[in-house]
Amino acid sequence: MSEPTTELISFRHHLHQYPELSGAEHQTAQHIVSTLSAYAPTDIQSEIGGTGVLATYDFGEGGSTLLFRCELDALPIQEAIDIPYKSIHKNISHKCGHDGHMTIMVGLAQWLSSQSFEKGRVILIFQPAEENGQGAKMMLKDPRIKNLKVDAAYALHNIPGSPMHEVIILEDSFSPSVTSFSIKLNGKESHASEPEKGNNPSLTIARLVEAFDTLNRPHKEDPLFSLLTPVHINMGQKAYGISPGHGELHYTIRTWTEMNMTKLKEQITSLSEDIITKANLTYELDWFEYFPAAKNNQGCNVQIEKAALSAGHIVRKQKLPFRFGEDFGWFSQRFNAAMFGLGAGLDTPPLHDDRYDFPDELIETGVEVFSKIVEGHLG
Repeated sequence: MSEPTTELISFRHHLHQYPELSGAEHQTAQHIVSTLSAYAPTDIQSEIGGTGVLATYDFGEGGSTLLFRCELDALPIQEAIDIPYKSIHKNISHKCGHDGHMTIMVGLAQWLSSQSFEKGRVILIFQPAEENGQGAKMMLKDPRIKNLKVDAAYALHNIPGSPMHEVIILEDSFSPSVTSFSIKLNGKESHASEPEKGNNPSLTIARLVEAFDTLNRPHKEDPLFSLLTPVHINMGQKAYGISPGHGELHYTIRTWTEMNMTKLKEQITSLSEDIITKANLTYELDWFEYFPAAKNNQGCNVQIEKAALSAGHIVRKQKLPFRFGEDFGWFSQRFNAAMFGLGAGLDTPPLHDDRYDFPDELIETGVEVFSKIVEGHLG
């Protein structure tokens, strides 16, 4: 297995040191454009769907058009490790490995610049705002992508807790359907000594949490798998003479299928209406940050397996999706597509952990598998 070049490692470390949040990846995108220009793409375009970048390698008329996608954004997490390239920004760091995914894509561009296929086209997409589920949808609305004819689209994600360099192929979907919601409750404030003269939402919040818990089916083998995770609850203020009249709660939820997601949302809506109206409160129910399930095309999965084996990597097939959301699902709705996992090591801290750092040794593995996929289609 080849070692990643010093050039690519330095590139990742630079990205890691200067992370940017979803939708604000301006300097990251500029750095991508500047770096890609050295690898002579046929065309490069920026500010797609916000800060997105698209680079094209055109080898001639006919043949397949392939799309490869990576992510630009970091997370609102304070880094907890002391490394030479530690994030310079307070409470912002690359704790999902998007710095590594971008580096793999630049490595693929480096490889493509030296190839001489007789026909076909390869499109590299550097997508903003994956973490909030906005970026893929916004890029696909842009006219420069909206009308693209793509035969196959690919992406990868590093997977801590799996053996280093293992290629993980998901039989049906890479990730579940995920969305989030908030409920804002409106009652009436009163003096804390006379709560009966107001309408305090505390018991309603407790009843909602209890009711939503009954909808959990957390066993991954359950075809009706559903997971409801409360992420934020707020009510009142630290003012002990006031019985509050307002409160809110936020959840993120996930299911294996879009059909089950629709059913779960209906159940949440019905329970909320019943519990809240009985308490004589008014409310606002809002849905946001939707990640459609990332469905894997079987033909694309075959290409991934052939590529991984050709590159000498161990392949593991996994029946059930990973549980995290992934907005590559928007691409899988538009094109034949597949996303695979890349083992990031058994001892690597988990994704979104403040101690996580993308393993540099995975860079060349990702480049190898992506390049073999290209050869499988165009070679």
